[in-house]
Amino acid sequence: MSVLRLTCSPRGAASESLRLSRFILDGLARADARRGRDLVEIDANPLPHVDAEYAWALGSPADPDGDSAGSLRQSDHLIQSLVDADYVVIATPMHNYTVPSALKAWIDHVVRVRSTFTVTRAGKVGVLADKPVFVAVSSGGLFSGAEARQPDFLTPYLKAALATIGLKRLTFFSVEGTAMGGQALEAARLRARAEIDAYFTKAADTLVDAFVA
Repeated sequence: MSVLRLTCSPRGAASESLRLSRFILDGLARADARRGRDLVEIDANPLPHVDAEYAWALGSPADPDGDSAGSLRQSDHLIQSLVDADYVVIATPMHNYTVPSALKAWIDHVVRVRSTFTVTRAGKVGVLADKPVFVAVSSGGLFSGAEARQPDFLTPYLKAALATIGLKRLTFFSVEGTAMGGQALEAARLRARAEIDAYFTKAADTLVDAFVA
């Protein structure tokens, strides 16, 4: 199996979301053990914002002829890595109630008219084959449950943005309240790991059958 992991935290290897994503990768390895694993890593933090050539191309009736350049070329590579993956794992913090700028930059590159979606009278229609997308979220505060003290714009935004290109099978796992530290943080980690273990134990046959069929 081919897994694309997108890392979006500026803290890199020290990030809570990346730590959480490792448990998702372990779960995938157990659930789809027969095919082995090819892991493709993308760090979203160095990605450039889309440039003027990209903006002109999207506003034109057709993409420019010849080899693409600038952020159009970057977009081509990022879209291809998405097409090639069997599974996508996104490791991201929640920044100011929503996605960090690095993840937004990646979304701007891959949500691209004539490449990953088409425009119809009924609206935008995704053209990518659907596949499981697992999102590992870390947040300094609490955004779910009875004790939530901040809004969550990350989850609905990601669902809407990725559905635009055809990816609708999103599953979210989160470690919330990281700013609390100590026992509270460790308890949040254990809850998230238990949820991941339970999910992949239950979903193992479903995940494998989706690719055998």
